[in-house]
Amino acid sequence: MSWDLVEMWHSMSIVPKAVVFTLVIMSVYCFATGIERAIVFSKAKKQSRDLLKLISGLWREGKVEESIKLSSDKRFKNSHLAKVLVAGLNELQFQQDSRSAQPEVVESAKRAIERATIKGVQEFKRGLNGLATIGSTGPFVGLFGTVFGIITAFQGMKVSGSGGIGAVAGGIAEALITTGFGIIVAVVAVWFFNVLLNRVDIFTGEMANASSELIDHFIKLKTK
Repeated sequence: MSWDLVEMWHSMSIVPKAVVFTLVIMSVYCFATGIERAIVFSKAKKQSRDLLKLISGLWREGKVEESIKLSSDKRFKNSHLAKVLVAGLNELQFQQDSRSAQPEVVESAKRAIERATIKGVQEFKRGLNGLATIGSTGPFVGLFGTVFGIITAFQGMKVSGSGGIGAVAGGIAEALITTGFGIIVAVVAVWFFNVLLNRVDIFTGEMANASSELIDHFIKLKTK
């Protein structure tokens, strides 16, 4: 089988070979992006879990400055919750120092948290658009190589003057390799995209819950 593939590769024209190279680059992008995002998400999950364990007590005691310092610690630089909490806590601290009314403090903190959440989601989605594009175009890239290969096979049959399926079977088999490769690349890209997007949705919910809990703690402390 390996020898047949090598033989097919050498018999391919320049266009199908270019298509294969393109698909190889697309597959490398898929794996590189998927692995890199998986590492980033793993760090974010672990650091956020550790942060919540440490910061919960500070929230209950109303220690805003200490909470800001903890969330800004380098240990949690990859935590998505840390980025959201720092934004909200900094705004709470600023509004408190400005002696603003409580409704204004809460609304300002909510807006700061929303901006941080949007920015965090955008950072998490980095590279996912590329995966979606590869997932939707991969089969068509492979199909382009197949169409060109079939055209070449029929032209060869015309030149040689021989007819029948046997005269073009080899060329068609070579051409179909690019379609198969394109489908494989697309499946990998779609799989990575769906798995990573699902993780982003989970992180988005965690950021929303953490920010809501922060605001609730602040309101309860002010009403005591």
